Order: sequence, then C-alpha cells, then structure tokens
Amino acid sequence: MAGEATNIHATAIVIGTTGLLFLGPSGSGKSTLAFSSLAAARPLGLAASLIADDRVLITEQNGSVLAKCPPSIAGLMEIRYTGIVRMPYISEGEMHFAIRPVDPESAERLPPEDEQVDITGSIRLPLIRVAATSANPLAIIMAKIGASFGQSAI
Repeated sequence: MAGEATNIHATAIVIGTTGLLFLGPSGSGKSTLAFSSLAAARPLGLAASLIADDRVLITEQNGSVLAKCPPSIAGLMEIRYTGIVRMPYISEGEMHFAIRPVDPESAERLPPEDEQVDITGSIRLPLIRVAATSANPLAIIMAKIGASFGQSAI
C-alpha cells in the first residue's frame, strides 16, 4: 500500500538497480556527488539515471522506499557554478541507501557502523557518509555497501 508522498530536499539517482538518495542542506554537495557517481558509473558499464535533483517525492510502498520526480524538474540537474544541465532520467525508482555529504574538516573520522537516517516520520534508510570533496564517490559507496550495482536500471 502506498502512503502519501512527502516532498523532501534531496537528490535521487539509480545506479544499476541500486537507488541512492543524497541528503543534506543546500550547498552541501548533494548534486555534485550524485553527478560524479552518475558519470563514474557509465564507463563501468552500469546503467545510471537521475530521478530528481533538489526536490524528491518520497513514499513507502509494500515495504520499499520509492523516490519520484516532480514533473516540472524531470531530467534537470543543477551543477553549482555551472548551471542547469539535462540528464538521462527515470521518473521513479526504489531507494536503498541514503548518502550524506560531509565536510572532511569537521566530520567524525569513523562514523557509527550500521547507521540509519530518518527520511520522513516513518521511512528510514541505511546511511553512508561521503566527503563532499571526494573525487570518486561511487567507488567509496561501492566499497561501503560491499556489493555490485547490477547491470540493469529499475
């Protein structure tokens, strides 16, 4: 059963069959890390698509966390200091992990294991922290989850 969608400030992408929801305040590096992950996936032969940048509609359906794109921003991504670019996109996808950009100067060196984050009042996802300045965030995310991203998009 699907609940009512909650509009959150985030960026959602799918790499292979794995959904990644980038969370954090404006200017924290969400879009940059998501864009870098999408760009890194393609040379690896992984399907990679944007769902939504800046605003994401989140719902829970049959135990899965779904991210949907508001129609007015479909396929658009803001790259800070560059502008808005068009990206390959899908209108919705299942989310598996939340990614939080962190400032290496002030972040904990070793965050808690098996950390979870509340997305909405009733929706939680496993959390992975990635330095906002990471040159290859996808490699870090892949190492952290210890799994491949599969070969097909949702």
